[in-house]
Amino acid sequence: MTKYSSRYASSPEAVKKYDTQELRNEFLIDDLMQENEIVLTYSHYDRYIAGSAVPISDLKLESIDPLKASYFLERREIGIINVGGSGSVVVEGTSFPLGFKDALYIGKGNKEVIFKSDDSKNPAKFYINSAPAHTSYPTVKVSLAEANKLELGTMETANHRTVNQMIIGSVVTTCQLQMGMTELRPGSVWNTMPAHVHDRRMEVYFYLDIPENQAVCHFMGQPQETRHIWMNNHQAVISPPWSIHSGSGTSNYTFIWGMAGENLDYGDMDVCKITELR
Repeated sequence: MTKYSSRYASSPEAVKKYDTQELRNEFLIDDLMQENEIVLTYSHYDRYIAGSAVPISDLKLESIDPLKASYFLERREIGIINVGGSGSVVVEGTSFPLGFKDALYIGKGNKEVIFKSDDSKNPAKFYINSAPAHTSYPTVKVSLAEANKLELGTMETANHRTVNQMIIGSVVTTCQLQMGMTELRPGSVWNTMPAHVHDRRMEVYFYLDIPENQAVCHFMGQPQETRHIWMNNHQAVISPPWSIHSGSGTSNYTFIWGMAGENLDYGDMDVCKITELR
């Protein structure tokens, strides 16, 4: 079964006037990881899709009405990261096993994609990102061990973290989709600090490994007009091109970042000075 919803773009001037519930309605994705369902959110920021598939029995990726396509990847590419039990993704008859925190890129033009769990009592939990694609590139699996790793931050500033670049130009060739996973070390809570914006790309953050009874406060908005959304485990948040995207937790945690837009330059960002945030 596939369920989907749509989110329209909001201007920064409009968002300044949103109350807490309006912010959550516009940007928070809180219905992910439902058993035996594919759940998708179609954003009008760069036509980006974020979603999940939790197969108790096999789940087939199907087109949704906003795509006006005969199959999901007719004009799209997709990135998948497994955040649950072991499973596999079958692409046009070829099976790609995915363990915990392994990733898979699937290019445009693949008609059949099926999600499977090895054990229905401990199902795979596939986190999905998708963006429009103009050409087809090969399907590639990237394990967590194969990711390009960046060590950033320090314990002194509470942001010591490992950035695992997985579906990104130096590892996998894509049209515009990029994905990776940032793991914070014990004692560190801040991600993506100093914060930044990149007017040429939008992003979606998906938070995981948040311990029970803990939470992450995600910061968004223009640098001089910030807002926040409190988030729980396995929730995602849409970040517009004009918005910062940073978070601080009551414990260390992990988050998956995915983005698409004007270019594939990972370093294309406008850094905001910490002391100038408002």
